Amino acid sequence: MKEEKRPVEVVVISDIHLGTYGCHAEDLLRYLKTIQPKKLILNGDIIDMWQFSKRYWPASHMQIVKHITGLLSKGTEVVYITGNHDEMLRKFVGFKLGAFSIENKVVLDLDGKKSWIFHGDVFDVTMKHSKWLAKLGAIGYDTLILLNTFVNFVSRLIGKGKISLSKKIKDGVKSAIKFIDDFEHTAADIAIGNQYDFVVCGHIHHPQMRKVQNEKGSVMYLNSGDWVENLTALEYNNKSWRLYNFVDDPVAMAVKVNKKSKRALNTDDIFRDMVNDFLIVK
Repeated sequence: MKEEKRPVEVVVISDIHLGTYGCHAEDLLRYLKTIQPKKLILNGDIIDMWQFSKRYWPASHMQIVKHITGLLSKGTEVVYITGNHDEMLRKFVGFKLGAFSIENKVVLDLDGKKSWIFHGDVFDVTMKHSKWLAKLGAIGYDTLILLNTFVNFVSRLIGKGKISLSKKIKDGVKSAIKFIDDFEHTAADIAIGNQYDFVVCGHIHHPQMRKVQNEKGSVMYLNSGDWVENLTALEYNNKSWRLYNFVDDPVAMAVKVNKKSKRALNTDDIFRDMVNDFLIVK
């Protein structure tokens, strides 16, 4: 007997980073299996094309792609908003295939209030002027996640809980804290100037819901976080947004994921499967 899925009007997920060691694809799949969204917004950095390699694409990462294409066949509208790690897709902005589309940004009118949704890398000075430095930083971040995996393995052996090295670094470095604060205020200021009620971003891997005010007004700033460190998403239901946290969802955590296929796929397998999945979507 299949468990009843939780209906959600809008789900926003960002920064999955499929194709990297830090991606929690199995946990994301557990979450996706518990919901039936009317609209799914993939808000950038879904497939990490900066670090994409045929050497690392587990079956669980392909299962995410397959599940999303399966949602399309069940009537879910899927909007893929481009980010910096999947910027190659920006040449396809405006593309539509059935209920699937690729965009740079989206404005949703939800119960009479406007939500402005985009990835957020447009505010990143490093991306504008030193893209090579940003890519180098991404490689360093992925290496830190690998190290963190080993540290948590040892931590479990000695009876300690999980720790996040990257979060500790970000929380302890003043420049990182300032960057996040500047990012949030920049997004909010522009949203207020355009009279949006909500501004929804990703990019900085910092889940957040807070009201931001300036001399011109106020706006609710939302950030969907990521599926590398925080395992969070945004959900809109019953006229309000909420921040979803996987570790607070025992139903999703209990979902069984098929782990039979451990075979790593090569590049040809990956793109053939992707194309086949989209072709069979009605």
